[in-house]
Amino acid sequence: MITDSFDNQTEAIIEPQRKADIPSVDVMIITFSYIIEEYIKEHFNCTQIETLFSATGLTPVYQIDYKGKKIGFYKTYIGGPGAVGLVEEALSKVDTDKIIMFGGSGCLDKDIARGKIVIPTEAYRDEGTSYHYVPAADYITLKNSHVVAGFMKQAGIPYVLGKTWTTDAIYRETRGNFEKRKQEGCIAVEMECASVQAVCDFRGVEFYNFLKSGDLLDAPEWDPRSELGNNGSQHDPRYFMMALDLACFVSDKSIR
Repeated sequence: MITDSFDNQTEAIIEPQRKADIPSVDVMIITFSYIIEEYIKEHFNCTQIETLFSATGLTPVYQIDYKGKKIGFYKTYIGGPGAVGLVEEALSKVDTDKIIMFGGSGCLDKDIARGKIVIPTEAYRDEGTSYHYVPAADYITLKNSHVVAGFMKQAGIPYVLGKTWTTDAIYRETRGNFEKRKQEGCIAVEMECASVQAVCDFRGVEFYNFLKSGDLLDAPEWDPRSELGNNGSQHDPRYFMMALDLACFVSDKSIR
């Protein structure tokens, strides 16, 4: 059973090898948007500090100097296994103890406005990756949700706290499973949160996550509610600017 997969008694057959004299950043930011990646390369003075390799291609890791902080940035894959694989690779090549990830999510509550920031407090583990990093449980706690909420409050950005549903199968979000998750208090659905929190817990890295509320599942028919581009969708560069300011906020060593 997948729920029996956590094994901290024997060694991993393949372990990421941490290089010597690797570059260091205060915080690493992860996004999923190719539009945001292109925007950053065009509008910021980026220095490529590393490259992550896989069979699907190369993933450049950039450094941005912002408000006196060294901020790392890369675009990741969709889904828990790919996202976690790149986290492992990134941590072996770039020294950091803080990761911020942001992206879009499906909305499970019609009362949450389109575009509103969702801060996950727990993630339902409807995926496989997390079970290899932490013991089995239905949910994993997003330990730094209060820190993210504190930043949003200070910045005057509207947000809502709640559970999220991490799934591997976007085309198998059935009505029955939707009702179960909503009854448990889930307000969003996405594909990576539980997995990335699990690898960060395992590797001793602080994880900060926020989501843009997008398409609506809490309706008689699926409602996309968003368009592509710089217009309030998850591809809007304003969300990256939000992540940059959050990075400065959490890089203060007094923040807990």
